Amino acid sequence: MGVAAVGEWAVCFALLIVTLSVRFAFALPAVALLVGCGAKLAPKQARFELGPCEPSFAIDVETAGWGARPEPVIERGPAGSWDSTDALNPTVVRRGGVYYNLYSGYDGAVWRTGLAISNDGVVWEKDAASPVIEPDGEGWEGSYIAANGSLLETGGDLAYWYQAGPRGATRIGLARSTDGRSWSKHPEPVLEPGPLGGWDDTAVGDPYVVRCRDFVAMFYLGQNRFSVQRLGVAISTDGVHWRKSHRNPLLEPGGEGSFDQRGLGEPAVFSSGGKLWMLYVGRDAAERRRIGWASSSTGVDWEKAPERGFLDGPAGWAEAVMCDPSVGVIEGRPAIWFGGGSQPSPDENLDGAVGVGTLEASGNE
Repeated sequence: MGVAAVGEWAVCFALLIVTLSVRFAFALPAVALLVGCGAKLAPKQARFELGPCEPSFAIDVETAGWGARPEPVIERGPAGSWDSTDALNPTVVRRGGVYYNLYSGYDGAVWRTGLAISNDGVVWEKDAASPVIEPDGEGWEGSYIAANGSLLETGGDLAYWYQAGPRGATRIGLARSTDGRSWSKHPEPVLEPGPLGGWDDTAVGDPYVVRCRDFVAMFYLGQNRFSVQRLGVAISTDGVHWRKSHRNPLLEPGGEGSFDQRGLGEPAVFSSGGKLWMLYVGRDAAERRRIGWASSSTGVDWEKAPERGFLDGPAGWAEAVMCDPSVGVIEGRPAIWFGGGSQPSPDENLDGAVGVGTLEASGNE
C-alpha cells in the first residue's frame, strides 16, 4: 500500500470513528461507509512490464537529429468553424497506403475531433465529414470536449481513445469506426480516475495507446485534486477493460525552474534499440510547453533525458508551445506530428496548428 493509499484508509477510518462516536445506531451505515472506502481503494491494478511495442525504429534515438518543417501542415479553420481557434492533438495511422489523422479542433467553446487525409503524411486535406466526433452534451461526456485522443488500427477497424467530460474532471472513452468518418462510441468511459487521495483521483486524459505483444498499453495523464499532473500506464486485452500499473505514476514534474515544473502530459511512446522511448510535454512556470523525452527498458521505470533531448519547435507559429506528439513513419524515417502555438497556455487559445518533423540517423551510425 503506497503513501496515497495509507492516506485514504486514514480518511475512511477517521470517518468511521466519528460516525460511531456520534451515535451507536449509526454503526451499520458506518460499516457501509468503510466498505465503500475499501471498494474505492481497490482499483484494477496489475504488476507488469512492457516488451517491445509498435512502432519500432532502427535508429539511435539519443544521437538522432531532429528537423521540423518550418510551416504548419494543418492550419486552423476560418472564423466561425469548428476548428477556428485551435487545431491541435494530431494522432496518425497509415492504412492501405493512406494516412489518417484525427486531430482536435476548438472554436473557443467546445473541443471536437476532425479527420484529415494524406498520401504522404505532409500534405493534408481536411475531410468534409469533420468534425467526426463531438461531445454528446449529456451523460458522462458533457458538452466541453471529445478530443485529445489516440488512434490505432485494430483488426482492420479503427479504434480511437479520447478525452471527454467536464473540464478538470475528464475521463477516457472509446469509439470505433470502419472508415474514420462514422464512429460508434462505447457507452461508458473505459478509463476512470483513481481512488480518493490518489495521484489521478480527479481526472485522466491525453491517452496514447500502443500495441505490445498480445495486449495494448495506454499511457495517460492523471491529475489529482491539487491540479498536479503526472503520467501513468494501463494495459488491456480488449481496449475496454484496463488495469493500471501498481508503479504509477511513472514520471513526476520537475523541480523549480525546470521545463516541466507545473506538470507533464501528452505522452507518445515507441520502441527502438531494445528500449522504450517516451515523448512527453512539460509546462514551465510561464505556461510555455516543450517536448522532452524519457527512456525505459521495462515500460514502468522511466528515466528523463537531459535537456539536449528536447525537440525544438519551428520559429513563429510554434515558438511558445510544442505539444501533442504522435509517432509514425514518413518514407521510412521516424516522423513526429505535433501541435504548436504562439500563445503560452496549458490547454487552449494557443493559435494552435499542426506540424511535422522527422528523426534522422547521425552520420557516424
